[in-house]
Amino acid sequence: MLVVVTREAGRNDSPREWLTPAATILEVPLTTTSYRPVADVARDLGRVAVAGPFAVLAVTSARSRDYLEVAWRACAPDAEVWTVGPATSAAVAAAGLAVTGEAPSARALAERVTRGPVLVLGARAMRDELPAELTVRGIDARVVACYETVPVELDEAARTELARADAILIGAPSAWRVARDAVRPATWVVVPGETTAAAVRADHPRVLVGWRAEVARRLEDLVAGDRSSQSPQ
Repeated sequence: MLVVVTREAGRNDSPREWLTPAATILEVPLTTTSYRPVADVARDLGRVAVAGPFAVLAVTSARSRDYLEVAWRACAPDAEVWTVGPATSAAVAAAGLAVTGEAPSARALAERVTRGPVLVLGARAMRDELPAELTVRGIDARVVACYETVPVELDEAARTELARADAILIGAPSAWRVARDAVRPATWVVVPGETTAAAVRADHPRVLVGWRAEVARRLEDLVAGDRSSQSPQ
């Protein structure tokens, strides 16, 4: 079973831990991250300041880790810290903050936050579903961008690896936009949560949700079934 992991170099250790031994793993990075200077983020925090400190800090990506200290200064001492996904929770905990709760997607996080104002840390071009949902519910939300995800220009070798994969791990909608034209309809695309799943399902029929061992076992069974159906009778 050939599995292509697509996060940028150095960020693919976690999938290696839960994929089954049947997986032969190749790396094809689809995006890179351009991080903003901490001083610029601090300046933006001053611009989005509200009356009094923030009651909730919402962290949408582990990539925001280096900005947590400066962001926490804008929050109340008893502020709640909400995260999207286990990787983000681990990054927040490593930075010394206690995670109040973890949600599988930005939309689910918005549904669980009950008070404001909320400071949202994320990407420059992050989807607006989190602040939009909070605003609809009457909760003041301010967004500060910490980094920008930059697509990679795929060369022919990378496109070939994607095309021959049995499964591809896609961590974000931005990564899928880079890969989709090179991915066969028969390839299984494994995503961490429903936000990315929705982006992939828009133009790809085979999606599995969850980066964990039980999904890896399911993937192994599905790939084995595909190969069995293709074998000469």
